[in-house]
Amino acid sequence: TTNNRMELLAVITGLEAVKWDNAVVEVFSDSSYVVNALNEGWLESWERKGWKKVKNPDLWQRFLAVYRRHRVTFHWIRGHAGHPENERCDSLAVGARSGAAGELLPDEGYERELAENNNESLF
Repeated sequence: TTNNRMELLAVITGLEAVKWDNAVVEVFSDSSYVVNALNEGWLESWERKGWKKVKNPDLWQRFLAVYRRHRVTFHWIRGHAGHPENERCDSLAVGARSGAAGELLPDEGYERELAENNNESLF
């Protein structure tokens, strides 16, 4: 999978963990891809254009479904700048990548996109 997909998936799973509607949520992320997609209006444009030539449309559509249930504000923070929660997230991600977290689930959306780009079938 890609770093951008994992950054977006982290936000999605965090929002999905909120079990009531209309929650006030503040997301702090070092991912300019995720933060700018919301704060700069990219996501609205991508949706209007039918997700044409957009990376990760499967995740963005999943994101929108949960995002629209809440009142979410996005804040960009610099990565590796000593922010305790950001440093912890980075440590967990590095541990997961190295196998410390056990077996990771496959990213089926990414694998499907690769197969489509290579005109191959996964099955």
